[in-house]
Amino acid sequence: MTTHPILQPFQSALTNVTKESRTTITKVVAPDARIDLCYPFGEIKGADLYDTLYAPLLNAIPDLERRDMIVLSGTTPEGQDWVGCMGNYMGTMTKAWAINGHHIPPTGHLTHMRYHEFYRIEDGYVTEAQIIWDIPELMMQTNAWPMAPQLGKFLCTPAPMTQDGLTATGDGQATMDHVITMLTDLCKHPAQGGPEVMNLETYWHPRFNWYGPAGIGTGRGIAGFRNWHQIPFLRAMPDRKLDAMGDLMSHWFAQGDYVCETGWPNMRLTITDDGWMGIAPANTEVLLRSLDFWRMEDGKIRENWVLVDLLDLYTQCGIDVLARMSEFNKAKSLGPISLPESQFS
Repeated sequence: MTTHPILQPFQSALTNVTKESRTTITKVVAPDARIDLCYPFGEIKGADLYDTLYAPLLNAIPDLERRDMIVLSGTTPEGQDWVGCMGNYMGTMTKAWAINGHHIPPTGHLTHMRYHEFYRIEDGYVTEAQIIWDIPELMMQTNAWPMAPQLGKFLCTPAPMTQDGLTATGDGQATMDHVITMLTDLCKHPAQGGPEVMNLETYWHPRFNWYGPAGIGTGRGIAGFRNWHQIPFLRAMPDRKLDAMGDLMSHWFAQGDYVCETGWPNMRLTITDDGWMGIAPANTEVLLRSLDFWRMEDGKIRENWVLVDLLDLYTQCGIDVLARMSEFNKAKSLGPISLPESQFS
């Protein structure tokens, strides 16, 4: 597996999560490390990582496992060493997951939740992390998502088509340059012209998959990307600005055909029109946290995995999604689900 040796014990300890995983995490993550977590967890210290994130989820999913599908490591242009991981947490959800006083109901079935996690390595430890878990994805599987239906396809996000997300090697500078140039052209629309100024056909493979977060969903090809995400997104927030166009900060690193970007946050927008995820146009400026991975094939982007902290976005708009979910749950049982080992028991 292509990863930093410091992080390998951490990954191994979470392949099958147990209470003992806490010991390994404390050996890898510095106690005073800055850990930036998706809403509602916020910023915590490294010493609190297991108790804040994994212990409550393990209580809800006793057979919890972590499945890495992309692991990239590299040095950013600023000279920092980072490791980026994309995968799914999976297991049978037999109890409600308690999050800040709210509860996602159990399903009794195998559930999946995508994660994008970035770790900065320094002096033999993880000293910083940025983590987004796709909590809305789990809420949708429990029929407890209280917001607008997503336009894109809902699915358990797959690994790269080439199945080499754990073994990427080589200089990724050309991949990084391609993606950054694509993003630069992407931001020319609508301020500098119609959709043609984005030059989408130049950068994207005709059969590319864009794996967006639950709440937005997945799109296929330019038509799927435009209709199920970009058109309503730009209609609502045409003034979007990426990190390179303001005072926001991202970290980039690449290996071979893969490149990834941290962004905490990396985009500034103002909601001035209707149409994106059912959010009212309240002229509210918002900042988006986004952790992204791209894979290129034949000189174009074939797959793009995007996770945005949508619960944080809703909070900036004055919407407490978890509280709305609790209103849904008033008519649901939140008790544990007991599954017999055999139909003959």
